[in-house]
Amino acid sequence: MAMPQKRFQRRKFCRFCSEKTPFIDYKDLRLLRSYLTERGKILSRRMTGTCARHQRELSESIMRSRNIALLSFVEK
Repeated sequence: MAMPQKRFQRRKFCRFCSEKTPFIDYKDLRLLRSYLTERGKILSRRMTGTCARHQRELSESIMRSRNIALLSFVEK
């Protein structure tokens, strides 16, 4: 019985750290939509590769834009 080979997986990196983004703007809808699923859920850190600090900032920005109706809570 052969042992299964481990697949090489590329290391995920935080896009905001590498670009040295000072803050995540809640009005930047194109950026925020890329971190949402087609059903409107926020993607996790494991999926996106963002660091913990920026993931908190990202989810806060998404919540703010939802509260002032820039983003919808649920996609149809």
